Amino acid sequence: MVSNYIERIKEIDKKSIIPIYYQLAKNIEQDIYEGKLKPGEVLPPEHEIASKLNISRMTVRRAISELVAVGIVYTLKGKGSFVAKPKLDNDNLVFELNNSYEDIKKMGMSPNSKLLGVKIVKADTTLAEKLQIPVNTSCLYFRLVLSADNEPLVYEKKYVVYTKQKPILEKELKDPSLSNIAAIHNEQMPTISKRILHATLVSKEEAKILGVPQNTPAFLVEQTIYDNDKKPMGWGKSIYRGDRYKFTSYTGWPTNES
Repeated sequence: MVSNYIERIKEIDKKSIIPIYYQLAKNIEQDIYEGKLKPGEVLPPEHEIASKLNISRMTVRRAISELVAVGIVYTLKGKGSFVAKPKLDNDNLVFELNNSYEDIKKMGMSPNSKLLGVKIVKADTTLAEKLQIPVNTSCLYFRLVLSADNEPLVYEKKYVVYTKQKPILEKELKDPSLSNIAAIHNEQMPTISKRILHATLVSKEEAKILGVPQNTPAFLVEQTIYDNDKKPMGWGKSIYRGDRYKFTSYTGWPTNES
C-alpha cells in the first residue's frame, strides 16, 4: 500500500553528480518493474515524498513528470499519480524510445546536452495546429544537441505553451526534457506523451549541427505532451543520426500453459 511504500522508498544520494530528480525517477521506475508498486496503485503525494526524502516538491514533481513522459505513470486531476498498466498502442506495435542519456551511459559513453538557443516565439499556423492554440500565442522555443563523447547524435527543437509568464531560469534548461519544461511553465502536469517515428533526410542546418552530409538518412521522432484533458502542452521533434541509431520492436505470442 502507499503508506508502506513511503516508508520503503529509497534514499537519495545528494552528493552524487546525478540530478536528484533523475535518481528519484529511476528509483520509482525500478520499484515498479520489481513489483513493489503495482499497476493502478497510487503514488504517495508529492509533499509526502518531498518530506520523507527532505527534497523540494518541485524536484518530486519533475521526477514524476519524467515517468509520465515515458508512459510508466499517469496522473488524474485531483486524484494523484498512478502506476500505468503495460500496454501496446492501437497499432499493436511499440518501438523502444528510451531515455537517450541512459542509453548512452549503458554503452559506456558520456552524454552531454548543449543548449543552442532559447526564446519566446509567437505560434505560426503550423505550431498553432500542433498545439491546438490560436495563432500568435506565446510559446517557449528551445533547441539543443545531445552528444556522446563529444560526438553529436541528436538534434532537438521543442515548443511549450507559455501560460505562466514565468522567467526562464538557466537551471531549468540544463536537462530540458519536454515534459519537465511543460510541467514548470504550465498550471497542469503532463499526463500523456505521444511519440511518432518517421524516416527523414537531414537538412542543411541539421547536417551542420550533427556533423553529417546533407540529405543523410535519419530518424525523426515527433513528440507531443498532453495534460489530463488531452490538450497539448508541448510539441517537438528530434533528429537521430541514422548511422548511429536503430529502433527495436518486440512482438510476443501467447504460450500454452499446462
